Amino acid sequence: MKEYTSPELRSFAVVGHASSGKTMLCEAMEACAGRIGRMGGITAGSTVSDYHASEKQHQISVHASLLNLEWQGRKFNLIDTPGYPDFSSEGLGAMRVGDFALVVIHAAHGLGVGTDAMWECATHYGLPRMIAVNALDKPNVSFGQVLAEARAHFGKNVFPLSLPLDAGPGFSRVLDVLRDEVVTYKPGGNGKYEEKPAEGADSELVHQLHRELIEYVAESDDALMEKFFAEGVLAEEELRAGLHKAIQNQVFIPLFAVSAETNVGVARLMDFIAKYGSSPLDRAEVPAERVDDGATTVALGQPEPVVFVFKTMNEPGVGELSLFRVYSGTVKSGAELVNSRNQASERLGQIFILNGHDRQPVPQLCAGDLGACMKLRETRTGDTLCSPRLLVTLPRVEFPKPNIHGALRLRAKGDEDKLAIGLAMLHQEDPTFHYRVDDEVHQTIISGQGEIHLQVIVERLLRRFGVALEIQEPRIPYRETIRRKGESRYRHKKQTGGAGQFAEVWLRLEPGPRDSGTVFKQSLVGNNVDRVFVPSVEKGVRAACTEGILAGYRVVDVKADFFDGKTHPVDSKDIAFQVAGYHAFKESFAQAAPCLLEPIFAITVTIPEAFLGAVMGDLSSRRGHILGVEGDGHFQIVRATVPQKELYHYSTVVRALTSGRGRHAEALSHYAEVPAELERKLLEEARVRREAAHSQTK
Repeated sequence: MKEYTSPELRSFAVVGHASSGKTMLCEAMEACAGRIGRMGGITAGSTVSDYHASEKQHQISVHASLLNLEWQGRKFNLIDTPGYPDFSSEGLGAMRVGDFALVVIHAAHGLGVGTDAMWECATHYGLPRMIAVNALDKPNVSFGQVLAEARAHFGKNVFPLSLPLDAGPGFSRVLDVLRDEVVTYKPGGNGKYEEKPAEGADSELVHQLHRELIEYVAESDDALMEKFFAEGVLAEEELRAGLHKAIQNQVFIPLFAVSAETNVGVARLMDFIAKYGSSPLDRAEVPAERVDDGATTVALGQPEPVVFVFKTMNEPGVGELSLFRVYSGTVKSGAELVNSRNQASERLGQIFILNGHDRQPVPQLCAGDLGACMKLRETRTGDTLCSPRLLVTLPRVEFPKPNIHGALRLRAKGDEDKLAIGLAMLHQEDPTFHYRVDDEVHQTIISGQGEIHLQVIVERLLRRFGVALEIQEPRIPYRETIRRKGESRYRHKKQTGGAGQFAEVWLRLEPGPRDSGTVFKQSLVGNNVDRVFVPSVEKGVRAACTEGILAGYRVVDVKADFFDGKTHPVDSKDIAFQVAGYHAFKESFAQAAPCLLEPIFAITVTIPEAFLGAVMGDLSSRRGHILGVEGDGHFQIVRATVPQKELYHYSTVVRALTSGRGRHAEALSHYAEVPAELERKLLEEARVRREAAHSQTK
């Protein structure tokens, strides 16, 4: 492949809801450009972009895959992104480095929540959008209905530049609005076609759409608008010259009719991208932060190189790779750059351009291009590499918070060190994957974007690090507290033949505000207790709080006041007051109407309106409290609070209830009292655990 300059590059993210056909659309483009001899398939695991073991196993896209091809003197950098909600963050990273977004909509399924999420992301990054209505070869599809739905949801400026003439099984004919032609595609999936002028009703429809298109283009340019008002028409050259600007301003959003699996309509979509699609020149300056003194911009034409790493990955057979975009300057193999996050020096080594699994070494990449190099020593996803003469940081991607959690159980003892290394490395590569060792529930908790996301993580830990694991339901971090005041006077006295132990602690408890933790204070008067023993009593109290009294859960929201006691001139010592403080707290706690608390999560569920009743009914069955419902176009947003115990694998439930079109987000809100029936069950379970532990120690 020849070396392309910035104006000749077309870098874009192919995004959309799950199963909309993004991977097959990329495959069709590869076939049109001659990059592959014949198209692969998802079920066969033979597509160019879905080459990872996890993608072949699950038959879905898991990683954002970088592809490239040449078309009409342009280099296309395609980023095929997963649509499955578990891996939607891959699309966020892709749009961070793309110059526009190609949004794919399945003609039979219509818009999904994933479509809407990617659209919002493109809006956030200020990216122009194009739409491909895919799968028009399927039965019972209505292009007009999908077009109307897209216009209702994304605005009336969604405009069809091609229309299907025979949608459904056997679809092969497309009406090209710009060229006023009927394009008939040949069978075989190679993207070849024949064209002839549109006639009759087809030609009349094209002329009508042409007039509408001229109005959209005129709106994007003041000079064209003046001419349009004066003459009522624009010359064909003026129309075509204004198309690019109209797309950049999103005055109109072009929509194309395609079938990726049969490679119908794809070649004309590629023609349009080559001629009118965004290039790096359209984002010639991007915001950045200087390491030393605040905001600045990075300009495409400046000589100092600035590189943004949007993905890192390491899989057997794939190797360690850092995928990046060059935002300025020219980056050459062997270049020495600086990581602006940690000031570490990085040598790029050999630079590659990727086409799925295939790597082609290149000597250099110019500004605006995408490439990869062997994984860098101190560089992670979201880092900026730059010249030491221009130390800047480009904005990082804001990834969604985890919405599903699982506890890991090792199948073989002795793998703890390998597990720790593996978890740390996977988090560095995938910022949406989180883990923690929870001392409260004594489990290693992993968190991600969905059930399959966690499953893929476990599979990668086995493939890469040889650690066999099972995912279990995490234990719930219940808490213990009190409802009223309690008081005790505990004396600890022990004689062992020599120096004894003596301490007497008078302790008063009262409830504290919710989520306030445990507060310890002393209000001693007189000389009954030496103040030197106050820290000892506090240590005993906090030990009891950590250990728990009712069921072994942490004590919270309690105010403890050490108000009096007694000492012995010889036998009083630190350990004696620790023991006395510990037992005084337990006795006071038992008198203060103790109870259990459970964590309550605030959740937001985004769903199509048709599924509103099912989701709200399910939330009610989970002891959920509905806070409100808001409309957002075709979607409804349900806000509720739900106990954590009822949320295990809830993301999977939402997808099942909504045919895969819903999503949810969650965050800890507060703690609340456990219902009496559940509390009795938890206390009985704690009693059984204590008895089992006691019998084992005998």
